[in-house]
Amino acid sequence: MNTEETKAPAQEAAAVPAPQQRGSRGPRRDGNRPGRAPRREGGRRNEAPAEEGPQLMEKVVYVNRCAKVVKGGRRFSFSALIVVGDQKGKVGYGFGKANEVSDAIRKGTEAAKRAMKKVVVVNDTIPHEVYTEFGGAKIILKPAASGTGLVASAKVRSVLEAAGVNNVIAKSLGSSNAANVVKATMEAMLQMRTADQVLSARGKQKKDSSI
Repeated sequence: MNTEETKAPAQEAAAVPAPQQRGSRGPRRDGNRPGRAPRREGGRRNEAPAEEGPQLMEKVVYVNRCAKVVKGGRRFSFSALIVVGDQKGKVGYGFGKANEVSDAIRKGTEAAKRAMKKVVVVNDTIPHEVYTEFGGAKIILKPAASGTGLVASAKVRSVLEAAGVNNVIAKSLGSSNAANVVKATMEAMLQMRTADQVLSARGKQKKDSSI
């Protein structure tokens, strides 16, 4: 056997480089490379928070459903009475109508915000007793000492709380219609006057109590 022939295949096999084995993969990257700033959350720059407006109290006083009978069945519509106030002497009410409850409440809230008016609040109560009527509703409001709370029905209480009144004794003598009760309560709040306002209207000045 020729030794040269046996050596040739062995030399060719040695000339062919062996395949390189890949090393074990390192841990996955967490998105932060060395020498690089960490990623921003959300991919956006940090923006300053928007300034919030005054916090308003929104109360749904009454939601009414109306049904109209048509050829294919019944069609329902809704109306909502909303009271809005900042609990610092400003309050208003609004009435919204829509085919959905959420839309009716949204319309009533927008109308109430546009109709907000300033009322008189003295030491978390009202300055004097007042009696008002609106339609069939009759309302009496009396000032109360601190700690008494709101002794009133839910409809009257919604207006007083939104205005920032915490101590009042109220009585409804007439109709219990929600719209008329709320309107009568608003009329009562708008009739409130302090002693200084009454004296200034008469062209007088408040006397000094220390004398």
